[in-house]
Amino acid sequence: MSINRDILIEKLKDEEFIWDIMVIGGGATGLGIALDAVTRGYKVLVVEQSDFAKGTSSRSTKLVHGGVRYLAQGDVALVREASKERGLLWKNAPHLVKNQTFIIPVYSWLDKIKYGIGLKMYDWIAGRLSLGASLLISRKETARALPEVTTKGLKGGVKYHDGQFDDSRLAINLAQTIIEQGGSAINYMKVVSLLKEAGKISGATVQDEESGNRFLVHARAVVNATGVFVDGILKMDDPAARNSVVASQGIHLVFDKALYSSEHALMIPKTSDGRVLFAVPWHREVVVGTTDTLVGEPLLEPQALEEEVDFILNTASQYLTKKITRRDVKSMYVGLRPLAAPQEGSQKTKEISRSHKILHSGSYLFTVIGGKWTTFRKMGQDLVDHIEKVLNWPRTSSISKSFKIHGYQQQVDWKDPLYFYGSDAEAIRKKLADKNDWLSERLRIYRGQVHWAVQYEMARTVEDFLARRTRALFLDAEESMRLAPEVAALMAAPLGKDKAWEEEQVTAFNTIAEKYRL
Repeated sequence: MSINRDILIEKLKDEEFIWDIMVIGGGATGLGIALDAVTRGYKVLVVEQSDFAKGTSSRSTKLVHGGVRYLAQGDVALVREASKERGLLWKNAPHLVKNQTFIIPVYSWLDKIKYGIGLKMYDWIAGRLSLGASLLISRKETARALPEVTTKGLKGGVKYHDGQFDDSRLAINLAQTIIEQGGSAINYMKVVSLLKEAGKISGATVQDEESGNRFLVHARAVVNATGVFVDGILKMDDPAARNSVVASQGIHLVFDKALYSSEHALMIPKTSDGRVLFAVPWHREVVVGTTDTLVGEPLLEPQALEEEVDFILNTASQYLTKKITRRDVKSMYVGLRPLAAPQEGSQKTKEISRSHKILHSGSYLFTVIGGKWTTFRKMGQDLVDHIEKVLNWPRTSSISKSFKIHGYQQQVDWKDPLYFYGSDAEAIRKKLADKNDWLSERLRIYRGQVHWAVQYEMARTVEDFLARRTRALFLDAEESMRLAPEVAALMAAPLGKDKAWEEEQVTAFNTIAEKYRL
């Protein structure tokens, strides 16, 4: 199904049309809400000020997980919810969610027993939606499975299962699903003010960031699902509103797979400052992270701190036989977690809830704060249920638990360069000039994918394609900068752009890509 942004915008010109639910924010939370609402039969609109998943939702550790860390903190309810949602997503988007084995190398017998028992509890909580049983493995098995991990003092390991996925690709597939079900999802559409009638929220004024045109959008319910930016929308409703979110920054470093050749992900359960560190195979590379640092004003392109980079390099080097240096880093990305802020007391990130919370103001602006990718669907279900209850709408039943997401395909060849397109892969393959028409052979990206991203996935900029329709920027920043001029040229014709646009796009992309390089 071709997606024409201009046609979607035409619908906004009808000021008499009233949407049932307008969702502000095109990340994990907003798309999850829209998916649940549209599959219940509601008329749904999603608007995103930048591109889908531009912020936090494209910068995760690429895990769909129950949360081993939360279990250690005693938050069994969150682990139970996340484990269930992990299993549902694996069933609904098997082309994007992979059953990934993890190994914890242990260097004391006490740790081996402790983590072994803890992960058995992790399995038990997941129940029938478990991805596989955990087990203790010997020193020899651990060394064979993790050839780059230091064996000095190694006592063995604990193997367990969790989910691994591609975050921004899931976001794109969710937007496609919403549109296919009769809803609208539009990127580069910014909310500039909220509309009110008799003191109640009745819609919003939105601005097309490409044309500058503004539209009055009317809706029976408006949802603020803007992640770390929720307070900006809350203050549009009430300038005196208190801040509801604390932003926690997490960075990830991406390395060539040669530095960590195992197909098993590595989990370091306790680092020098109490954090958890992962090394996760992803798109033929390995992602290592993350950090957890409270920051001030949220940014669309947050910056890594030197101490965060040093922490990951030093911690990883303690566990690997080869010392990792800055020169080994292919790309570096930074995400901001929207944490529900405590009203008083400690501001330590480990003491701030990862659970989501739903609020509504006196003017009936609905807001979701907190949460994570794994529980995006449940957040959507809870929010729509909350709207129906508060506004006294007729009760409907959620069907998103078993709703297949665009691209659904059960049999997945993870070695296929086009695997993450799922059921779309065959159509893309037919459009390729030939099987060796590489845009980048190193990253296994075809030229034909550029046109597909424009016509079917609403890619509007070079960054959209290189950062989120493919993951080039996240995998190899230098290689992505090399590709930018050709990508701009390939996008220009279907978007109706000129040479000046191409040059502007390359300059803009390179400015962003520099932040991904060490």
